[in-house]
Amino acid sequence: EVQLVESGGGLVQPGGSLRLSCAASGFTFSSSFMSWARQAPGKAREWLSSISTTGSPSYTATVSGRFTMSRDNAKNTVYLQMNSLKPEDTAIYYCAMGRNRLYWGDYWGQGTQVTVSS
Repeated sequence: EVQLVESGGGLVQPGGSLRLSCAASGFTFSSSFMSWARQAPGKAREWLSSISTTGSPSYTATVSGRFTMSRDNAKNTVYLQMNSLKPEDTAIYYCAMGRNRLYWGDYWGQGTQVTVSS
């Protein structure tokens, strides 16, 4: 059974940082295309970043330069380092596993809340 468990969310002040983790199990992690997405209240789910099996990340323009996605195949975990956080980054953040850049969200975690507020 595929399981994706996010952690690391919380309340942070504007300009602050958080690191999200997503622990994966139930599939061959090292061969899997992993992504992060988020959903703010009243808005559609938004793709943020993906990382290939070779460790090459890609980002949406909204977070490029502020967020860094990485993976540790030995720990079956992907990370999202978020810096220079803004109030508009407030959302539930989800980890996803997929087949490639086109079909990137076959499986989803339960999400972790990130709130950016002073």
